[in-house]
Amino acid sequence: MRSPADTRPAVIWRRTVGLGFLTAVCAVVGFAASVSVSSESLGASSISVPRCTAAGLSVLQNLTAGNVVSVTVSSLPAACGGATLQVTVNNGLTNSSGSAAIAAGGGATTVTLTVPVAVTASEQTDLVVVGP
Repeated sequence: MRSPADTRPAVIWRRTVGLGFLTAVCAVVGFAASVSVSSESLGASSISVPRCTAAGLSVLQNLTAGNVVSVTVSSLPAACGGATLQVTVNNGLTNSSGSAAIAAGGGATTVTLTVPVAVTASEQTDLVVVGP
């Protein structure tokens, strides 16, 4: 067991180091608070996003035992060929998504969902075409 005389220099040393650390932290915060952040202007831009179609598409939910297991989208024009069709179905409790490539000539594409979604009175089906 150590006597109080042996531990006294260690206590003083720890307090000195702690006080030095606290002083350094306060100095850093003080310097950061004095840094001014300003801008002479605010930038913004907009670009036109090309679309492969603006026409209406046909959407058909394919069901198995009261669940949506895939979605078939038809009337896809040839301009959408080579793009990726992403579909998400949401029934308010569960949602699921999937993706598939659109054939070069357009037409119809079936997207299989990762998890079947139960059919309910109100559902939302979102379609996104990425590419080509």
